[in-house]
Amino acid sequence: MSKRAESVADGGSVHVVGTAHVSAGSVREVEEVIDRERPEVVAVELDEGRYRQMQGETPDDLEPGDLLKGNTVFQFIAYWTLSYVQARLGEKFDIQPGADMLAAVETAEELGIDVALVDRDIQTTVQRFWTRLSTFEKLQMMGSLVFGLADPRIVGLGIGVFVGLFLGPIIGLFGPTLGLTDAVLLRAATGGVVGLGAGFLTYLVAGSFLGEEESLLAGAGVGVLAGGVGGAALGLGAGFVAGLGGFAVTALGSMTLGLTAGVLVGAAAGAAFAALGVGSGGEEIEEVDLDRLTDRDAVTVMMEEFREFSPGGAEALIDERDAFIAHRLLALREQGKEVVAVVGAGHRAGIERYLDDPSSLPPMESLVGEAKSRGIPWFKIIGVTFSLGFLAFFLLLAMAGVRNGFLLRLFGAWFLVNGLFAGGLAKLAGARWDSALVGGGLAWMTSVNPLLAPGWFSGYVELRHTAVNIADIGTLNELLSDEERPLKAVLSDMLDVPLFRLIMVVAMTNIGSMIGTALFAAYVLPLFGAELGGVDAVTRLMLDGARNSLDIILGALS
Repeated sequence: MSKRAESVADGGSVHVVGTAHVSAGSVREVEEVIDRERPEVVAVELDEGRYRQMQGETPDDLEPGDLLKGNTVFQFIAYWTLSYVQARLGEKFDIQPGADMLAAVETAEELGIDVALVDRDIQTTVQRFWTRLSTFEKLQMMGSLVFGLADPRIVGLGIGVFVGLFLGPIIGLFGPTLGLTDAVLLRAATGGVVGLGAGFLTYLVAGSFLGEEESLLAGAGVGVLAGGVGGAALGLGAGFVAGLGGFAVTALGSMTLGLTAGVLVGAAAGAAFAALGVGSGGEEIEEVDLDRLTDRDAVTVMMEEFREFSPGGAEALIDERDAFIAHRLLALREQGKEVVAVVGAGHRAGIERYLDDPSSLPPMESLVGEAKSRGIPWFKIIGVTFSLGFLAFFLLLAMAGVRNGFLLRLFGAWFLVNGLFAGGLAKLAGARWDSALVGGGLAWMTSVNPLLAPGWFSGYVELRHTAVNIADIGTLNELLSDEERPLKAVLSDMLDVPLFRLIMVVAMTNIGSMIGTALFAAYVLPLFGAELGGVDAVTRLMLDGARNSLDIILGALS
């Protein structure tokens, strides 16, 4: 578990002790080695922030301006995921995660030995880790937290509803091309109204004798059945729905078809998740042997398996930190210090290789600072293209002579639809009124430029009033560890934790803006297009605008 790496030239030495962060045996070994060796310095795998937190000090709060950089919330989620896995293992083996590092610090202080913090700043590590993950891997990481919170069947339904919200507008746009007649949409709309009413009533009634998750599943099942049979097949309530008007029938019908398809697929996926044991988590922890943890620390066990499909993530979390810690230890050794270094066992081999061969160390400059994304920035390219297309649409219509009053009404509708959904969902997630209003008010602009997100601005305002820091992750882990409480109660308590509320406000504001954009394109824009003579007329006007613009440019150049 330990090895001495000496430097003959200067007399310094480094004794590396590899520990498991959730192993009681590691705590005893750390105490024994330090007491026996009595080094000049005890170096620990901690950074300044984690050390201060371990000493009971309040960690630094997240600065509001940091949120506007874009990935701060996602990096918190990444750190939360890693912390959650380690906390579950610590719970399993009845020891506080990080107890080995705490034992090293306390033993050193008792013996009057200097303590050196040799790990890289956690925020830098998590930023570089997040940047190195692919989009699919990021979704998997966030999904692991979701599955740890809810029944896989509920997760499947939630995914289905989310997909359906975007599938519905697509059906609304291309319904006629797909052969969806007004009669079909009326039946679907009727089924949606009947199903929603029946499902909601079932959920309320079932809640009096079933658990939260069972009530949701019962409501969803009865809603789909009642909507499909009573509404769509038998046409119960069709007269009422038809009286709402053609626009309402088209919107309700297409959204019902989209949501039904999404929920059915999501329910099937959720059932498959449950059958495969996805998200059960506890079984995986049960399989981890304590002896195995004395060879590799808990986070590294997970990350070495993760390395198989995410070399970049493992590089940032393990390999770069091996090199960073080795740089710090070499500096102490070159000063002639006798050092005992307490690190996670998964880092020991890498650190010792660098100590034995310092010439193989990468430059320190390559291990610090923010990492840059690798590959083609497709998201930025799509975002810029979308923004230019939106601006071109308005500009060409204006150049074609379309009335300013029409364009102002079109913009007003765009502003209103985006604002209502973005601000409304932000408030539903627990945002303050000023946060929801800021997110809703800026949603039109951030929808035009997908490189921005209204949730960042909602979160910025939230952080002006509420302190958020890494300590919140420990509170969330405690809430998630209680598997006996109903989901609704756990979620309610989690929303009282500033970090979780911030994540939800940011996420729901962005989702609301995305939904508003899809609904505007599918249902509102065609109404405005009809005023100009339909899609063909709008296309002709845009071509006229392009020709007029070209004439003006050529005239200016001539």
